[in-house]
Amino acid sequence: MVQATFLLPAAMRFGGQQAGADAARALGRADRMPAGEDGRRAQLRRQFRLTPDHWPVAALTRQMDAGDAAGATWLRADPAYVRPDINGARLLAIGASLGLDDEDRAALLPALKPLFGDAGFAIDAPRPSRWYLRLPQGTRVPSFAEPDDALGADLLDHLGEGPEGRRWRVLLAEAQVVLHNHPRNAVRQEQGRTPINSLWFWGAGSLPDAVTSTHARFHSGDEAALALADAVGIARPLPAAFDIDAADCAFDLHHARDLAAFERDWLLPACTRLLDGGLQRLALDFADGRRWQLAPNQRWRFWRRPLPRFDA
Repeated sequence: MVQATFLLPAAMRFGGQQAGADAARALGRADRMPAGEDGRRAQLRRQFRLTPDHWPVAALTRQMDAGDAAGATWLRADPAYVRPDINGARLLAIGASLGLDDEDRAALLPALKPLFGDAGFAIDAPRPSRWYLRLPQGTRVPSFAEPDDALGADLLDHLGEGPEGRRWRVLLAEAQVVLHNHPRNAVRQEQGRTPINSLWFWGAGSLPDAVTSTHARFHSGDEAALALADAVGIARPLPAAFDIDAADCAFDLHHARDLAAFERDWLLPACTRLLDGGLQRLALDFADGRRWQLAPNQRWRFWRRPLPRFDA
């Protein structure tokens, strides 16, 4: 069976945008599937199965970036920008959104290596925007928030608690001092770029024994999703518009916000393939857990009312 899955943001991300007549008619005739768990992590877990069942994003992206993740525990320590305010400090940018380059990496990483080396952790960055700490096996790490959950929030609300949490708070504070005083940030500001004045710890874990998926291809531009797909051997870049190239393809569109563009480039072309027999099933999986399924025989459901909004 030729089928496709669209991974979409939470329905509310499309706001009050109205679907066009053809899209609204197709959505109104679609099957509503039982809701899944809310959240981006849960959405990806519906597409991939990890053994053992855990969520080690740092190890997965490390394996994708460098191929050496086995035999260690990994923690992302991504470059970040925080802005002090009256209540503390807010995380405003992290990783790729800071536009890091090789010169930034070459300047900043050596300044941090003594700090983390003294703590027993090696820090490096196979890619300018993705920095890693290699931890000894068995290192106890608190639960750190993922970037999407922490962006815009106060840092103190998302740092680990307890004895382990205090250790990482101290390391973070010391790293912030090193970065704040580094001359590379003066250069970045002269270039009109945001300074790198903090790190964000997240994604701790060890490489899973196995990652599996029902998809034959997984198209995405998201690093965590691509790392999961890379572990299965099905990672592909995201095309500009719908184009099915295997019996079961998933397209990660969780950054979509423009409903008209989504209709034009993805939903309506897929509906056309449903009607001409080139596609037997289309699944819409939203990050808030909503799930719809479109199939060719739904064209005969004339009594169904159009559905002009995803959040209806």
